[in-house]
Amino acid sequence: MAMNGSAAEYLSLSLSLDAADYDPVQHLNLLFSHPSTVSAIRRVSATLQSEQNGLSAQIAARQTAQAYGPDSSLERMQSAQAELGELFRKIETVRARAIQTEQNITAMTADIKRLDGTKRNLTLSMTALKRLQMLTTAYEQLRGLARARQYRECASLLQAVLQLMRHFNSYRSIDQIATLSRGVGEIQRELLEQVCEDFEMAFAKGEVGARKATLVEACGVMDALGDTARSRLVTWYVNTELREYRQVFRGNDEAGSLDNIGRRYAWFKRMMKGYEEEHASIFPPHWRVGETLAMAFCDGTRDDYKGILEKSMRRVDGAKIDVNLLLSCLQETMDFEQSVERRFSSEPRASIDTLSSADERTQSFNGSISVAFEPYLSLWVESQDKALAAMIPKYKAQPLLPADDEFSPQAVISSAIELFHFYKLTLSQCAKLSTSERLLDLARTLAKYLDEYAQQVLLAILQRPGQTAASVQDIILVLNTADFWHTNTGQLEENIKKRIDGELVSKVDLTSQADAFLGVASTAVLALVNKVEADCDGAWREMKNTNWSKMESVGDQSSYVGELVSHVNARAEEILAIVVKPQYARAFADNLVEHIANTYIANIVQCRPVSEVGAEQMLLDKYVLTKAFENLLSYHNPSSSDPSHPPSASFVRRVNSTMTRIDPLLKTLQVRPSPPEGLVQAYLIHVGDRSDTNFKKILELKGVRKADQPHLVELFGIHRDAAPSTGGSKLVAQSPLLTPLLNTSGLGSSGLVGGFNQAAAAAAATPVRFDPTSLGEKLLSAARDGVERMGTPSQLGGGGPIQGAAGGNGSAVSGGAGAQNAASINENLRNFGKFFRRDIAISGLGARFGKRDVSGSGASGAE
Repeated sequence: MAMNGSAAEYLSLSLSLDAADYDPVQHLNLLFSHPSTVSAIRRVSATLQSEQNGLSAQIAARQTAQAYGPDSSLERMQSAQAELGELFRKIETVRARAIQTEQNITAMTADIKRLDGTKRNLTLSMTALKRLQMLTTAYEQLRGLARARQYRECASLLQAVLQLMRHFNSYRSIDQIATLSRGVGEIQRELLEQVCEDFEMAFAKGEVGARKATLVEACGVMDALGDTARSRLVTWYVNTELREYRQVFRGNDEAGSLDNIGRRYAWFKRMMKGYEEEHASIFPPHWRVGETLAMAFCDGTRDDYKGILEKSMRRVDGAKIDVNLLLSCLQETMDFEQSVERRFSSEPRASIDTLSSADERTQSFNGSISVAFEPYLSLWVESQDKALAAMIPKYKAQPLLPADDEFSPQAVISSAIELFHFYKLTLSQCAKLSTSERLLDLARTLAKYLDEYAQQVLLAILQRPGQTAASVQDIILVLNTADFWHTNTGQLEENIKKRIDGELVSKVDLTSQADAFLGVASTAVLALVNKVEADCDGAWREMKNTNWSKMESVGDQSSYVGELVSHVNARAEEILAIVVKPQYARAFADNLVEHIANTYIANIVQCRPVSEVGAEQMLLDKYVLTKAFENLLSYHNPSSSDPSHPPSASFVRRVNSTMTRIDPLLKTLQVRPSPPEGLVQAYLIHVGDRSDTNFKKILELKGVRKADQPHLVELFGIHRDAAPSTGGSKLVAQSPLLTPLLNTSGLGSSGLVGGFNQAAAAAAATPVRFDPTSLGEKLLSAARDGVERMGTPSQLGGGGPIQGAAGGNGSAVSGGAGAQNAASINENLRNFGKFFRRDIAISGLGARFGKRDVSGSGASGAE
């Protein structure tokens, strides 16, 4: 019963197989909803198979009925093919009828076409005969008019003959036409020779005025004869007019010399005046005979000058061309060229409706003669080189400011202004003479003496020894002048690039000269720093005289600190008050703090042994100095000392960063040597390097006895090589603070000073005044060593006053030792300028070092 029930249930749902959304899973779940219905699977499958077979039979029956029924697809296809065949037959019939129609029409119109061809040929024959008749008549008339020299009628008739003759060019194979063509050519030659003869006779006999009308009409004939005939007549006229000029100035050495160059141009002006008064009205304006005459004069004169100059350069007596005469002749020639150019460029053109108005001038008179002088402008460049070579020693000897001028913070050395104006005038003059290789040669000469001025004048002022040492005002003048030339060197380069030929622009480069002046500016800043350091010797002496090993307690700041701050502030106030530009004030303050920090470290070495209390007192003193130095820039801008205007954040960070370098040393010295592990751990934490030598330096500074040092060094090695968890793997090989601090050979009682602070320690031990003679040498040595920032231990040392021990070298440099030595100094000045620019950029001033501002001194850039 269950099975029958399942079959009945299936039959009841069989219609659902036709549903569009039929779900077989749902249907199966409905058929086999209970385990007992599983036995009906066979019957259900048989029923489904039977249903499928029935559907297949229905489909096959319907396909057969569709294929073979009375309205089947096969019949429709056959019917369509039959209709297409009928259509093609009809098309072919239409095409055959069209061809037949075309043949009938052609046969009907053949006679008409023959008549049309006959009419066209008859018209052409009549036209040709008429033109031939006109040509023959005009030819006969032209021959008669030519013999009678009736040039006005000849001109118009000749144009008609030539125009008619062009129609018969294709008929020259006919004997009569060929004969007529030769006759026309012959009469053209006769007219050409006849007109030229008339001109020659009129000019030879001086009958130009009397026969002017005939000559004017003859020019019309030459116009009709074409460009070749016109060119022949103009060339003859130009040679005739210039014959006297060539005879006078080429056949006479005195008249043709450069001394008489003015006579050439005066002769040309007289000749052009005569042309305009007597001959200009003869020639048609569009011939531009006056311009052709002027250009021929220029070409001949240029060739004359080339020969004269070449002959002068080959003189056996060795005498060269006088440069002043050469420039005078060149200037007069350029003035002449410009006057001729203005004269012919302003001539009125024909109407814009005429063809001749489109023929613009293709030649220019500018440079047409003066180009002969250009190869010899090197003599002028050499004269400028000699003039500059004579100026440099004069600038070295003369005072920085005129006697009647007072010092001002914006002032520039007077020789710089004089040199600037000389450069400006020379560049302007050369740009008028040449914009090619000679201007490039001048640019190289100017660059050469910018280097000479930076080295032999400005740097020499900073290197003056002894009693003649540069004062603060002198250094400020050098600083302002270096900044003035640093700015104007860039403007000079741009100005040259604007004037020189395009293919030479890439060869103009004054960057190294600008860097050299920036190097001088940086040297001047450090010279100001050393002026301050020289006043601090007493304070440093007091610091070294303090017994830091016996200090019992930490009190207020040490007495030397107040004196040091007082001296620094007083001197900085004096200097910053006359430093105009903020970037130089900032550079001065940065380097002053850097040098004092280095000197402080050097004096810690001089104060050994230092007890734990002494190190703590030094750390307090360092903190006081740091806070005092944060306000250094307030002396440059007094309004910033107002509490409402705090110091620059970047400068405060720079001061703290510089002074904090001392902390690892002092914090390590604060730790007692007992227990020894504490000192070792303090060294590893604060100093953080793996060097036994540097650790021994700390022991030496603390005054640890020699007998106790091996045990501490051994303990240091154990902790240094400890597991990474103790920090041993993070240690550096050599501490940049301690490595240059002491020589290993100086660990005894006598040897203390070494490395970068040797000069500072010597200055502190023996009170001597600052000698700037050695400043340049030490700065250049620092540049050679590849310093990364000014004032670092690898560069200049302890920041104390630089001594005159190297004064001999400085004097040798300023006195002009050798070309190689001078080149080395210039190169190092440039490198030092680059370092100084980078130092300023790192300081965060936000402006390119040396940029001009409203407070800057000096004149504007070279024009």
